[in-house]
Amino acid sequence: MKNYYIGIMSGTSLDGIDAVLADVSDEGHVKVLFHTELPMDESLRKSYFLLQKPSENELHLEALAANQLALHYSLAVEKTLKIANLSSTEIKAIGAHGQTIRHQPGLHDGLGYTKQSLNPAVLAEKTQIDVIADFRSRDIAAGGQGAPLVPAFHWSQFAQTKATAILNIGGISNFSLLPSKESPNGNDLVSGFDCGPGNCLMDSWIHECLDKTYDHDGNWASTGKVIQPLLESLLSDPYFQKAPPKSTGRDLFNPEWLDQHLDRSHSKNAKPEDIQASLLMLTAQSIADSLKAHAPQTKELIVCGGGSKNKQLIQTIEKLCPFLDSPIQTTAGFGIDPQAVEAAAFAWLAWAHKVKQPANLPAVTGARGLRILGAHYPA
Repeated sequence: MKNYYIGIMSGTSLDGIDAVLADVSDEGHVKVLFHTELPMDESLRKSYFLLQKPSENELHLEALAANQLALHYSLAVEKTLKIANLSSTEIKAIGAHGQTIRHQPGLHDGLGYTKQSLNPAVLAEKTQIDVIADFRSRDIAAGGQGAPLVPAFHWSQFAQTKATAILNIGGISNFSLLPSKESPNGNDLVSGFDCGPGNCLMDSWIHECLDKTYDHDGNWASTGKVIQPLLESLLSDPYFQKAPPKSTGRDLFNPEWLDQHLDRSHSKNAKPEDIQASLLMLTAQSIADSLKAHAPQTKELIVCGGGSKNKQLIQTIEKLCPFLDSPIQTTAGFGIDPQAVEAAAFAWLAWAHKVKQPANLPAVTGARGLRILGAHYPA
């Protein structure tokens, strides 16, 4: 009997929905069988951008968006099953992340909260498959950041014989820092955290200026020059100096944040392509600085996420990390499409919930201990 799981992810960039069909072994090793993508519906995309900050009647708007996202996720499941020629009864569970619209762990009352918009009950009803969702809340209840969630998955899939960093560049960039797989108690030595913005600021800026959803290969950024006063202002944000465990999102790194720094650095009237070049350098520099500060022993860097396709960004990161033993490579060399890694992680998280295996890493999130993550919505 195959252990088939479907993982679904729609990231901070809001550019699309990724779904994977994975066969998860009894030991938790994931083999991705199929990867499908659906574009994000433009009206739903606009709704989630609006919901990134307080707005009028937001409870009502979020509930409707959560319903629509569940319906779109169900279409991704339907497409995946069709490609794989499988029925819903052959799938153990769906791991569905939802759309993060607030992430404020530890704030306000000392506990904070996180909010991933999705109606898992609708997804279970439409697909007739068990759904595991709301993966972050249990870790936050235990005093953790609730993020990043993927380091435990990365350790299970990508550990090497030398210290390795897995860099996911989605809307936000985050690290999983893996010791040698031969290290005693290596699982306890895994660490990880959010570095800062990945694609989110570059995507929003090119959308504002050129009405494009992303900067293909970083081509537009490559036509500009870094504005040093702007870059210094951006990097002065306290988040970059904060020690892990730490996590972030659009609550902090958003167009309003950029506008403040454009004003502060007197760059408001700079060439748009120069601002884009500066945002690319912000992402690259914050990644390189994080690696130097928190994992200087790293010899290999493996990249996944949509930002792995940005050639200008990857080349810039390489230049800023001369201490690596080898050129940056993607997870494709380890059997998983870079664009499918996060969706595969949620298939793995669904498996972990089903078999009652803790899936957080306290050294990463700061939680008081190991916890079983997710909430179960039966078919």
